[in-house]
Amino acid sequence: MNFYLASSFKNIDNVRVVAQELKIAGYKQTYDWTTHTGIDSLQELAAIGAKEKDAVLRAELFIMMLPAGKGSHVELGLALGAGKTIIMYSANDAFNDIETTSTFYQLPEVHQIIGTIDDLVTTIIQSSRQTNTGSRNCLP
Repeated sequence: MNFYLASSFKNIDNVRVVAQELKIAGYKQTYDWTTHTGIDSLQELAAIGAKEKDAVLRAELFIMMLPAGKGSHVELGLALGAGKTIIMYSANDAFNDIETTSTFYQLPEVHQIIGTIDDLVTTIIQSSRQTNTGSRNCLP
């Protein structure tokens, strides 16, 4: 299964851990934005934006890890509009805090996972296995 992981540079270590664990389990990452450093031109930003847009649209699974920045929220909009399977992850209940949440976090097609990074990876892998065997999707 192809996946795209959205988050902020503040969360880069966790993003890399999740991506690595999913790749070990046989998933394919459509684009790794964590490799970008020292971007210093608008042309470079445009090229990266085009790659990220394409990667979101090629992914079957869109994962957004909070905290996430403005780019991640644009990517979330692309994923919602394209009908992707969407998982929203937070170590705490941040997406249900009325002061900081987004209306889009509350849509029924956005599956929320609260817990550890291991909880996130385990839930994704178990859900995929159940779906592949014809069982009901176990996403919350």
